[in-house]
Amino acid sequence: MRGVAVSLLLLLCAGCTTIQQVLQPPPDPKTLMPALELRIAVLIADERSRIAPDAKSLMIDPELSEIARQRAADMAAKNYFAHTAPNGDTSASLLLSEDAHFQGLLGENMAAQHYSPSQEIDVEAFARRFVETWLKSAPHKENLSFADYNRTGVGAAVNGDTVYVTQLFATDLGLGPHLDSSPPAVVTPLPSPHDAKAAPHLRGKEGGKP
Repeated sequence: MRGVAVSLLLLLCAGCTTIQQVLQPPPDPKTLMPALELRIAVLIADERSRIAPDAKSLMIDPELSEIARQRAADMAAKNYFAHTAPNGDTSASLLLSEDAHFQGLLGENMAAQHYSPSQEIDVEAFARRFVETWLKSAPHKENLSFADYNRTGVGAAVNGDTVYVTQLFATDLGLGPHLDSSPPAVVTPLPSPHDAKAAPHLRGKEGGKP
């Protein structure tokens, strides 16, 4: 009889643990956006090396990253999906407002995914779906594998039920910095895709909402 009582107690405790896990709310999705940005950048760099082995390596550019975040955040805040914001802003116009001496090519890929606010965003799964969306589209794939691009920046933002992502690519085409320009921003090499998961002229492509 004592053995039965102990078994019942263990089952009840297990049930309590399960209930607590179910009731625990998922983390704020906004806190997961930096990890999503980095994971997308790493996956894109990996796919780019497969598609175009001779393409230049991509480096994270803080200026491009900030503009990509602005574009993603604007779409999330105003609930739209387009290269041009309702007020007429584009990534190109934002870049020129920050760096009036920018010269070269600027590329842009966008995509959006719906999610259930009651469930936690799986960074790895979402990152791979964003990348797969672009790879399945010939124009997006061409954009991300354009061999002369050597800098990139990814921005991600979320509203009530949608995650928006903008990835920018840039190259100066060997023109070098403008004589009147400020010193170039410090770019950061991307980690290997096999590392631990973490976290002008406009060639723009939008990815649909899966």
